[in-house]
Amino acid sequence: MWFKNLQIFRLTSPWQITAEELHTQLSRIAFSQCASNEMQSQGWAPPRNNEMLVHSVNKQFLISLATEKKLLPSSVINQVTKARALELEEQQGFAPGRKAMKDLKERVTDELLPRAFGVKRNTSVWIDPVNRWLVIDASSPSRADEVVKLLLKCCDKLPLEGLRVKSSPQAAMTSWLAGNEAPKGFTIDQDTELKSSTEDKATVRYVRYTLEPDDIQKHIAAGKQCTKLALTWDDRISFVLTDTLTIKRIKPLDILDEDKDKGTNEEERFDADFMLMTAELAKMMDDIVFALDGELEPAKAA
Repeated sequence: MWFKNLQIFRLTSPWQITAEELHTQLSRIAFSQCASNEMQSQGWAPPRNNEMLVHSVNKQFLISLATEKKLLPSSVINQVTKARALELEEQQGFAPGRKAMKDLKERVTDELLPRAFGVKRNTSVWIDPVNRWLVIDASSPSRADEVVKLLLKCCDKLPLEGLRVKSSPQAAMTSWLAGNEAPKGFTIDQDTELKSSTEDKATVRYVRYTLEPDDIQKHIAAGKQCTKLALTWDDRISFVLTDTLTIKRIKPLDILDEDKDKGTNEEERFDADFMLMTAELAKMMDDIVFALDGELEPAKAA
């Protein structure tokens, strides 16, 4: 059950909370399916096949934000509205005005909504109160923002902020590429992206391509900076680091299978996998922070 992407946050002070207490707080906004007249519904759902909103293993918490959205394309609404407007024009002898069209469109939307198909997605969240990490499995900051906003509504005195480091990830990755040397514990892989800071935002991407130092040097000399870099940590996990400190395309390597306790049933295997993931990612994130010259203290953050 490995996370694919990491949007990383810090618990800025110790957060003493039990799984049961967190479950109670999340229950304030529990997920329920969209009503017939709702376009979207969002809330906390059990991450496992039970009634608990928090799955706890070895003092690590797993929670899940469920979002259901109705698929009702604006093109369909506009098409039906236009047809109704033509009918109305034939009946009354003149075309409906702007306000009448707005009201008609709202009525059409309300009529079509109960028949719209709902699509549900779940966003997993790992909370590590021991090492004070909060990590969201989301590729985009906007998806992570949804999670954080709902957490802050539910949880009492949640001491949360985005991870801040002393060195710019973009400057650090550019330096690693320029010197053709990754920080200790990491190796540089074959994927990278370099982007110009000029108005045209000229971009060069390498995908599964052996990086030639001379080519990289030319791009850097031309003013391009590294915005994405594929790395491997400790021969155990491969990933892509971005200039926004998002970690993407996480892939545990074969060596981790040697450390994996398979367990005797599905629940035991899930818990063993979750324990392995959280232990490895916590160490990897510590090493990434160290490679970026350490973490900014909350009081010093801009």
